[in-house]
Amino acid sequence: MRVALVNPRWSFENSIYFGCREPHLPLELGYCRALLEAEGHECLLVDGHICDIPNADLAEEVAAFRPDMTVVATAPTYLFWRCAQPELRVPREFLDALAGRGGRTVAVGPHGSATPETTLRKLGVDVVARGECEETVAQLARGGPLADVPGVAFPDGDGVRVTGAPRAARFTDLPALTWPAEWVARHHHHHHRFEAAPVGPGAEVEASRGCPYTCSFCAKIDFRDKYRRRDLAPLIEEIDGLIAQGVRYLYFIDEIFLPQKALLEALVERDVRFGIQTRIDLWKPDMLDLLGRAGCVSIEAGVESLTVEGRAALDKNCRLSTDELTERLIHARRRVPFVQANLIAMADDDAELVATWRAKLQAHGVWANDPVPLYPYPSSPDYRRLWGQPDERAWERAHEHYLRQFDHFSDIQDQRPLPLPALEARCSQA
Repeated sequence: MRVALVNPRWSFENSIYFGCREPHLPLELGYCRALLEAEGHECLLVDGHICDIPNADLAEEVAAFRPDMTVVATAPTYLFWRCAQPELRVPREFLDALAGRGGRTVAVGPHGSATPETTLRKLGVDVVARGECEETVAQLARGGPLADVPGVAFPDGDGVRVTGAPRAARFTDLPALTWPAEWVARHHHHHHRFEAAPVGPGAEVEASRGCPYTCSFCAKIDFRDKYRRRDLAPLIEEIDGLIAQGVRYLYFIDEIFLPQKALLEALVERDVRFGIQTRIDLWKPDMLDLLGRAGCVSIEAGVESLTVEGRAALDKNCRLSTDELTERLIHARRRVPFVQANLIAMADDDAELVATWRAKLQAHGVWANDPVPLYPYPSSPDYRRLWGQPDERAWERAHEHYLRQFDHFSDIQDQRPLPLPALEARCSQA
């Protein structure tokens, strides 16, 4: 089978999108290609974002390939599935330009994972893959009845058939990914790096997937939930390949980068810098020392609230006190050039306490952000506490709630976010 794998050219005007807007490697599509080619399929992997190709031109390239199946991502890279843009206007723009020339069309991403019926309607695709997508895409390419593929949704008569819960892939034994030299050369962005100007290309890699915690705000229920650690050998092979292509900085997209001595010791021996996102309460001082020696230059650590009650309300299951968290952050900063402590806007957190704590950390070189408002993503426990299971209006409901609740937004939202129907006007066209 001929399969096209497409990451569209993204734009986020008037979006609430919290993620980084620079191009990142489309890891989920890379894994799909690796599994498909291992089974003998012919693949075209295109990325309009990293290659700066307009979606109309991207559609022509895909149509010229004459695929039997076209897979389209509904969010930029696995890194941002937990904070994806709510609107589906960009993948719909690509699909409209493709105009039925892509064979069976399949949408992969967080939208279809949480709200498959809505995603089918808004995009007009043939199939929605729910959850982690690489094994599902490989199974779809093998052929056979859609009803036999777990974790998909597709039109069935006048309705929609959903074949079970979102899928969790094995993940642990995924092969080392490789990327075109042109893509690597164009990847100038060093994600979440602030201690030095980028020199050489950056790249994203994945050492683990999922998270063993169930914080109320985290949108991961329908995808990338169960924690798994990738086999070290293919991971190191992938990293070595990137270094050979000139990559000087890696960002681990793991939901939670947990202490892993063997990986850190392997990185000590390699001339590469890297960044992570983690919980600082899970790191002991000696492992933070090793993290620094391994080349880590950026830590994004979730603290969220400065009170025991606030962290409990968020289901953080944190066993350290605020003073202990502060001490651990300061120790990390002695070993790693940039450390950020994330705070969430909590109604009961005292503003003066927050300001004092931020000033104390900043005096020790740790950046603590101004508490940011939360978007109740349909795949988060917060959404389900408010409204129950996601339905056909889940994204609209979350969006309306967010716009109603807050009069200021995150630092990167320089434009007033628009209502979702305005953002998705293209998606309402049959």
